[in-house]
Amino acid sequence: MPGTADRGDPLASLTAFERFAFRLTHRMNRGRWKALWSRCQRAIGARWIGLASSRLLRVHGLEHLDALPADRPLLLVANHRSFFDFYVIASVLLRRLRRPVRLYFPVRGRYFYQSPVGLLINFLIGWWSMFPPLFSSERRRRFDAHALGVLIELLRDPATVVGLHPEGRRNLGPDPYQFLPPQPGVGRLIHQARPAVVPVFVAGLGNDLVRQLAANWLGGE
Repeated sequence: MPGTADRGDPLASLTAFERFAFRLTHRMNRGRWKALWSRCQRAIGARWIGLASSRLLRVHGLEHLDALPADRPLLLVANHRSFFDFYVIASVLLRRLRRPVRLYFPVRGRYFYQSPVGLLINFLIGWWSMFPPLFSSERRRRFDAHALGVLIELLRDPATVVGLHPEGRRNLGPDPYQFLPPQPGVGRLIHQARPAVVPVFVAGLGNDLVRQLAANWLGGE
C-alpha cells in the first residue's frame, strides 16, 4: 500500500545518497570507529583550530563544566551566528576539558548529507562528528524523530557531549543577543535523556573562512 514503507522505515523518505551518507556516518560514530575519530579530533582537529583562533579566543566559565559530575553526559545549547561556532567550541573542550569526551553535533541534513563535498567536509574537518542530520521538513518528520531517538540513545553514555543550536539555523540579525525562536527537539532531549544542560554563548566569529583565519593574525573581534 502507498505510504507503508514510510511508516515502517524512518530512512524511506531519504534519497539514495542521503541514506548512504547517514549509514556511513552512523557507522563511523560507533564503537572502535568513534574511538579512532575522537583521537584524531583531539590530536589533529582541535590543535589546528586552536592555533587558527588562539590570538582571538577568550574563554569564560569552563570551570563550571569541570565541576559537573563525570558520570553525566553533557548537552551544550549554543547560539548560532557563524558556520564555525561548534568547531571552535569543540577545540576548546578537547584541549582543556579533563573529562572523557565523545562529540556529536547534529546538523541540518541539507548539504552535509546531500552531496559528496558535504560528506567530505564532515570527515576532514568534523571527523564525522556532524551527526545525526536533521532535515526539518514535513516529508522527513519521521526521520527527524528517528534522529532524535539516536541522540537520546547516545546520551546514555557519560562521555557523550552533544552540541545543539536550539534556534535551528544561523541567526543573521544585527543583534547577537536577540535569539530566534527555539526548535522543539532540544526539549525532548532534555526530558528523555536527562543530560547536564550547559548554555554556551559565542560572539565575534564571522562566516568568511579566509577572513576569519586572517583576523587571527591581523587583528579581529
